[in-house]
Amino acid sequence: MAEDELAAFRERWKEELTSDKDERQLVCAASSDARGRRDLKNSYFQNWENLNEARSPSREAKGGCVQGASAGSDSEDQPEYVSIARSLLDGRTSPLRDRIQEERTRRKRQYQSMTSACSASLQQQRLQQQPPERKGKKEEELLDQLIQDLNEVNDIPFFDIELPYELALKIFQYLGRAELGRCAQVSRAWRALAEDGVLWFRMCTAEGHHQEAGVSDSPCWKSTLRDCRRSARTVRSNWKNRVGSISQLQFELGKVLCDVSCSDRFVLAGYTSGDVRLWDTLHWDSPASFLKVNGLSANCVPRPPVSHVQVNSTVAAAAYEDGCVDLWSTETGGEPVHHYQSPERIRALALSPDGAALGSAAGAHVRLVGADDRGYWRELCRARLPKNVESLVLVPGRGQLGPLAALSAGDAVHLLDPRWGGGPRTLHSVYAHPVTCLDASASQVAFGVKRAGWAAHDGGNKIHVCSLETGKPVACVGDSLGDFTCVGLRDSAPHLLVCGNKDRRVTVFDLRAGASVASLYAHHLGVTAVQADDWKVVSGGGEGLVCVWEMRTGAKLWEMHNRHPVRRVRFNAGTLVTANVPDDKSPRGACITDDDLTAHRRHRGVICHYDFSEDALSQDHILPICRSDYVESSGYNYNIGLAVPYDRLPGSRPPL
Repeated sequence: MAEDELAAFRERWKEELTSDKDERQLVCAASSDARGRRDLKNSYFQNWENLNEARSPSREAKGGCVQGASAGSDSEDQPEYVSIARSLLDGRTSPLRDRIQEERTRRKRQYQSMTSACSASLQQQRLQQQPPERKGKKEEELLDQLIQDLNEVNDIPFFDIELPYELALKIFQYLGRAELGRCAQVSRAWRALAEDGVLWFRMCTAEGHHQEAGVSDSPCWKSTLRDCRRSARTVRSNWKNRVGSISQLQFELGKVLCDVSCSDRFVLAGYTSGDVRLWDTLHWDSPASFLKVNGLSANCVPRPPVSHVQVNSTVAAAAYEDGCVDLWSTETGGEPVHHYQSPERIRALALSPDGAALGSAAGAHVRLVGADDRGYWRELCRARLPKNVESLVLVPGRGQLGPLAALSAGDAVHLLDPRWGGGPRTLHSVYAHPVTCLDASASQVAFGVKRAGWAAHDGGNKIHVCSLETGKPVACVGDSLGDFTCVGLRDSAPHLLVCGNKDRRVTVFDLRAGASVASLYAHHLGVTAVQADDWKVVSGGGEGLVCVWEMRTGAKLWEMHNRHPVRRVRFNAGTLVTANVPDDKSPRGACITDDDLTAHRRHRGVICHYDFSEDALSQDHILPICRSDYVESSGYNYNIGLAVPYDRLPGSRPPL
């Protein structure tokens, strides 16, 4: 029934219910013609009562007549469906569920008998009274309409009218995509709720898409989520089939790669010449920017080589062999925004993944620096450990709490927080069990421990996981004869930990069960770098091989090889950055400063950037070394494996 017709019907119903009580007269099957000609503007509930009394066996036997009761007795003796009807007229479209259910059950049993009794009574009135025939027919239609309305109340929930829209939206937010799709098919009101932009915006951000966006940034978040999921499926297929573009970072002659650091957007590299270069992966074809060194290092001839580099979304840092540390802004570049000098060579450098905080370790001395609200860098704390620091990691996700550093020194793991003021706290320490690798997430820290001597029989080397909040061990996994060389906890999926070992294996552990999920025989010279997400594992080895694995099946999807060990592996949803850093920074037998392309390519190291989000049919999909136009007389872009024929390359010389 349309809304305007339903409203008109209710108004007409109210007028009949509020009519004068004196018009409610005796209704009897054997009434006279004079009373039969009376106006039948009675309420439908009184007709229903008279029909129920007319079909009563005791009343029919006595042959008596039933007279309308008073207003007070009517309200007490009237059946439950009358109160339901009155609530409908008052606008309360959802009565108590239990009363509706009871009335529905009783009505199903008596519906057939009531309609038959009603039809018999009205037919008898039409036979005895010809003029009121049309009114009796009208009353019968309205009575059927009443029964139909009561069925609608029971079968179709009206909570979208009764409940506030915000409360109904709160209920719908616990549904998934499939459940919302089914609810959208119930009615127009449910469809409006199921397709509300707030629901799909929350679902989109919960899956990791458009984290920085607002609700008003998209006209239809349902379509946006559909496009994001379709794009994610395409990217996953490109990962598995190695479909995408690859770029190699070229550099000038005479410079050997020393260290590489990556973030979601930037790649930072340091060289033996003392140069530091920054690449923006969002604009990969643009030239890299040179970051200027401080005045003291610039005046040194020759300039000291770079030992460590670190970068995040806002800050880039580099440490030199002479103990100097420079910090730059990734937005402005150019001159350093902060500089300090350490008395010894920097052994470890760590930058907060999501904040402006830097930690450095020179020997046994540790220093933490950070930026205040105005952007000025200052020293936060200094500490001295009993042994030389080998690894340093800053805990992510600290926000306004300040930096928290996890350090490994010999056979102990320490935590350093500037707020404590009492120096570092020992998290783990076992004599003659050195720590071989270290990583930290927002709530946990994981480190590999080498067992030797009297404890060699105790299950081999282990990976320990401790809680940063309580300082207590959470899990102890692994049972390997080889040393653990790398561990990935921060970038792994929740409850998963991936680690590499000198025994050539990459192992993925489930921290909830303390068991191995996947064990992959990867690299014959040991694993040097590793990272994993919820479905794939990327590993690098000492032989220069980069392997991509599917975690569920343990199958190797593809591999790429370059000279020198893989020291850095980092990927996100659609990109992968690998760095092959040579161990020998001063190669013998060849002078790479000369104009010798072969010697330079052999010793300089290489950084590769893979982009799996691009279309395979685009021009950028072709490898850079295969994009040469064969016109230039110098450069590295000579052909080693054509991707397309000569005559299809733009700018190629016509055949003679």
